[in-house]
This record gives sequence, C-alpha cells and structure tokens, in this order.
Amino acid sequence: MVKPSRFQVLYSNRQPTSFPIFFNCNCLAISIFCVLLGYFGNSLYGSYKCSEMVFWDENREETQSSMIEVLGETQRHKAMAFVGVYTGFSSLGRRKALRKTWMPSDRDGLKRLEETTGLVLRFIIGRSSNSLKNAALAKEIQKYDDFLLLNVEDNYNNLCLKTIIFFKEAFKLYDCSFYVKMDDDIYLRPDRLSLLLGKKRSNPRNYIGCMKTGYVVKDPNQKWYDPKFHLLASEYYLYAYGSLYALSSDIVSRLVTVRNDRFKIFRGLEYAMIGSWMLAMDVEHEHENELCRTQCTTSSISIWGTAMCSGLCHPEQQLIQLHKMDICSNSSTMHDL
Repeated sequence: MVKPSRFQVLYSNRQPTSFPIFFNCNCLAISIFCVLLGYFGNSLYGSYKCSEMVFWDENREETQSSMIEVLGETQRHKAMAFVGVYTGFSSLGRRKALRKTWMPSDRDGLKRLEETTGLVLRFIIGRSSNSLKNAALAKEIQKYDDFLLLNVEDNYNNLCLKTIIFFKEAFKLYDCSFYVKMDDDIYLRPDRLSLLLGKKRSNPRNYIGCMKTGYVVKDPNQKWYDPKFHLLASEYYLYAYGSLYALSSDIVSRLVTVRNDRFKIFRGLEYAMIGSWMLAMDVEHEHENELCRTQCTTSSISIWGTAMCSGLCHPEQQLIQLHKMDICSNSSTMHDL
C-alpha cells in the first residue's frame, strides 16, 4: 500500500513546563529540585489521552479566533483527517463490534493508525439526561479512551445541532485537511479512505460522499418528516448520504465563523442540512461510489449501502462477518494494528 507522507502527531495531554538546569554551584539545590519536578511531572502527564471533553457555551459569539476550553488547552493537533464516528447511548454493541474489527481498541492502536494513515478516529457522542447512562459511558471512556464528548443532549431531534457542534469543535481541536462524519454501522477501510482524501484537488472546497437527491417527506407520521417542507420543492438538492461524507478544511473553517442561530436547521436530516449549506459555498461535489459499496471489493472504501437500511442492517453481526473475509480485512494498515 502507498502510505501518505508522515504526519506530526500531537496529543491532548498538557506537557509539563520545562525547567533549565543551572550549573552554577550557587543554584545546585534549585537545579536538583527542577530535575525532580520534571521527572515527576512527566510521570503525571506523560501518557497521552485520546478522549476529549468539549465544554460548549450555546450563547457565546462564534468567531474564527474564538478558542474552546478543552482540558485547559487550545493547541490544535495536526493530522490529515479527523474521522468522527457518530454513536449513541444505545449503541454499545456496535462500538464493541467496531473495536473488534477495523477500529483500534486501545490508545496505542489509535496512535499507530494515526501515524500510518494520518487519520484520527474518535466516537462522537453527546450527553444523556439519564445519569446512569452517563455513568456507564464514563466507565467506557476510562477503559477505551476513544471519544470526543459534546455537551449537547444526544437524541435524534438534536442530530443537526450535534453535527454543527461536531464540525466546529473538531476544527478547533485538530488542524486537518478533511473532517469526516460517519455512522457506527459501517465497515471502513481506513487505509483506502486515507488514499482518497490524500489525492490532489484543484478546488480547496471539497464535499466528498455518495451523492444523491431525495424526496422531501411531508408526512409527519414518517421518520424523515421535515417540518420545513414548505420551504422546499418536492425534491432535495444534491447532497451526500449521511452515513459517510467528508468536508475539506476550507469549508469547515467557514462554518466555524457562523453563529449557531444563523444556520437554517432541518430536523433530524443533518445530511440534507449540510447539502443546503454547500450550495451557498461554491463547493466541489465529489461523488465516490467506493464509499457506499454493499460488499467488499478490491477497491471498496466503506461497506454499508443498502436500499433497506441507512447502514448495515445488523451491524453487530455483519461487522464481525465482514472482518472475517480476507477481501475485507486484508490490509497492511489493519495488519499493522
């Protein structure tokens, strides 16, 4: 496999302040103290943390220069792409299946994946109004350390708001060429996604996914009912399936500058919402069939596309089954993990 150029990998833990060693005899005691402080400081802070907690202020002004408090830091970490795997409180089984297949299950694995492909992968989840669910999630984070936590109630009605917050906060945490949103019911080939995103493109504003149009649902009894259907025609404009799509840094940087209450929100239909914003930003719509294959091939990037389900219909079982197939899992990236 052709690997992308090596990336500088920075992690979210705060490093201890560096103290100089004074060789003047009059400062020997201070020097010894500083050496000991540096040693024990590294012991306290030296192991990096993958999970991040985002403290979101819904009333703040959004400007490109505004920085977010994340574990006391504002430094952006460099990578080629940040991949946010959308998940929920009822999806523990899916996360277990993903960690058994294409997604690393520990910090070292996440770090190796980032160094090999340039991809930072994290589960994306909000908060629950149920304290027991929040407590269970806290234990999972302590064990696996592979989440980006957003301070928004995690439910279907807030999916659009969750998406706005995700892109804004991922941008402020990570300095990437692309920001990818995907669901937790997809079998992904990270190495091939890396190669796709690493291609040279003439337009800096790239919107990549499996493009489609669709009928506007006007029946309130149906799942994808859009209360603002009166603003739309019978069909939506061109947009990418919500299961997996990527926005380039140039696009996301523009989203960061806009206040949340200035966005037109579509209830639940975050992919249609994103598509509407893309129309106003003069972006390049890049359709890629390999992002929505129904079975593994020698060129498939992600496996999920079905007419019946928005992802794999039975992800907990199908993810394991797919990973047992050589044509799905036979990848140098996965072997390295």
